[in-house]
Amino acid sequence: MTEPAPEDTTRAPCQCETFARVTERAALAGARWLGRADKEAAEEAAFSGARIALERMPISGQVVIGGHEGAEQLGAGAMIGLGGAEYDLALDPLEGRAVVARGGTNAISMIAAAPRGSLPSLPDMYMRKMAVGPRVRGMVSLDRPVGDNVRAIADAFGRMVNDVTAIVLDRPRHHDLIEEIRASGARIKLIQDGDVTASISASVRGTNDHLAIGIGGTRQAVLAAAALRCLGGELQAQLWPTRRAEIEQAQEHGIDDVDRIFTIDDLVPQEVIVVATGVSNGDLLRGVRFLGDSARTHSVVMCTRCNWVRFIDGIHFFARERREEVRLLGY
Repeated sequence: MTEPAPEDTTRAPCQCETFARVTERAALAGARWLGRADKEAAEEAAFSGARIALERMPISGQVVIGGHEGAEQLGAGAMIGLGGAEYDLALDPLEGRAVVARGGTNAISMIAAAPRGSLPSLPDMYMRKMAVGPRVRGMVSLDRPVGDNVRAIADAFGRMVNDVTAIVLDRPRHHDLIEEIRASGARIKLIQDGDVTASISASVRGTNDHLAIGIGGTRQAVLAAAALRCLGGELQAQLWPTRRAEIEQAQEHGIDDVDRIFTIDDLVPQEVIVVATGVSNGDLLRGVRFLGDSARTHSVVMCTRCNWVRFIDGIHFFARERREEVRLLGY
């Protein structure tokens, strides 16, 4: 039996599991707003939870990708942490805020941490993206017609084309893409939100999803690339400017060729830690469950340095004096 590669003991211990505190706290705060039709309040609560946790961590973190422009909490450029190892941080404390507002599924809290200076600073605009799992890596391309990519995926899995499932955001901008996928014979799963979750789902066996494709934000592209680096999948992304000002904005970020296709090596070139916690129930993670005096969270920790993907089932007590027993899963 092959043993896992030994950890490098000449370096400081990895802090990957510590980052779960950030997404757990954000998920606990955001989940309180499930189905309450207030996406701004849900997002504000999740950002506040993430910020409080990050402020208490022994790191020197710089937010590279965070709150939207003008956001008061965790905006790009913010420095956070008690001091220590230096990290670039890309985070989305509530990926799927509209999902939470309407009480939907597949909302998560997510953070990616990489060595300082390694995560790119991309303009806040759309990107055309495609994500697949390890089995299909190197067999698809954004430059190829959708039908060709679907057939390549079917061949990789030894399936019929109509057994392949593609995940697409249900948006008017994807009308032509959806028609192309239908013409290829593949199945389509339309989602309302959850761009990053879709990319992860396409890279994990057991979800019965094989391809995540469509146009979304640059923040989601970097977070998805970080997760797929840990999972061994592949992500390709290309800027999708909708006006001249966005082309100029890309040039200000050092991107002269807006047609360039970015890969995982471009978006996340070094070691990375990725943690996600379920806010509402989904195919990958269970959502927060509130009990009498506690709550239960379900998270995934992925780390290229430790070379693992670890699922964490956490129970969080609200008071020191506990009235409730610790429950096994399923009870």
